[in-house]
Amino acid sequence: MTDSTEQSTIIAADVAAVMAVIADFENYPEWVGAAREVTVLERDAAGRGVHVRFVLDAGVLADTYELRYEWADDGSSVSWRLVSSDLQRDQRGQYLLAQQVAGSTKVTYTLTVDLKIPMISQLKRRAEKAITTSALSDLKKRVEG
Repeated sequence: MTDSTEQSTIIAADVAAVMAVIADFENYPEWVGAAREVTVLERDAAGRGVHVRFVLDAGVLADTYELRYEWADDGSSVSWRLVSSDLQRDQRGQYLLAQQVAGSTKVTYTLTVDLKIPMISQLKRRAEKAITTSALSDLKKRVEG
């Protein structure tokens, strides 16, 4: 699993505001289209989710999976890895936030997914690209909206 998909966008908000939305797992079903249920199973000393269960339904694909999160002390990034899943063999991802000018943050989303079901690598990459595009678009709308 060496190939990953990476995309970026600029969001009209400071890093802390963007990270606050990313960290607010319980409200994902309000703005993440496929998220049906999100439950924080464990939190760190700062109250951020470090072990989170997702129930997703994207129409043709539905999955229940758990991720383990690592938060950067300076608030500039969060990364995750798969703990368990019905459909995925592995998942690794990261949001990297970089303050541009005041009120503007560049958000870079990196994602690698390996499914238990066989999939042509070109289709897998296309699916990863669709996921990252949608995630960044939804995040931008939520933060700016």
